[in-house]
Amino acid sequence: MTTQEAFLDYAQKTLGDALISIKTEHGEVTFVLGRDKWQSCCRALRDDRQLGFEQLVDLCGVDYLTYGERERQGPRFAVVAHLLSLRHNRRLRLRAFLDDEYPAIASLTGVWNSADWYEREAFDLFGFIFEGHKDLRRLLTDYGFVGHPFRKDFPISGRVEVRYDPDKRRVVYEPVSIEPRVLVPRVIREEGYGGRDS
Repeated sequence: MTTQEAFLDYAQKTLGDALISIKTEHGEVTFVLGRDKWQSCCRALRDDRQLGFEQLVDLCGVDYLTYGERERQGPRFAVVAHLLSLRHNRRLRLRAFLDDEYPAIASLTGVWNSADWYEREAFDLFGFIFEGHKDLRRLLTDYGFVGHPFRKDFPISGRVEVRYDPDKRRVVYEPVSIEPRVLVPRVIREEGYGGRDS
């Protein structure tokens, strides 16, 4: 049995039925976890000496509204975390699917301090609620921003534009006013393109 097989077997026994599936692609391992056991599984992955994932490298959101060539079947949103075990020189990706109407999951700030701003970013850009997070507020968008810009149904042009009005002497929010323009494709000619013969 290889060390990778031993790791997967041990992790499956440790996490039990909270581990929904294991996927290995291109040498990278992904565990899909149940969202109700998200925090407890992460704590086990950190604290168990044979697993030893002491570092949260990244945490982000995913919107699977459309995925590849077709609309995705199943849950729309997922939280993805990337872990690192320095002791065992191993990386692991975790994924938990969220409810479409109320995308909420337990915060990992009590497991890894580095989850703090990652979760705030996912809240701001995707609208995910991290239950138990002590300071869940917008991180990248303005305080009055409406919506979550990384959701695939968010309009590309946005909903409002912000500008400073010198007459009112303050920042004002207005509906987006984008003038339509015609994009003319650039024509590339074979002759006279700037080479030696031109």
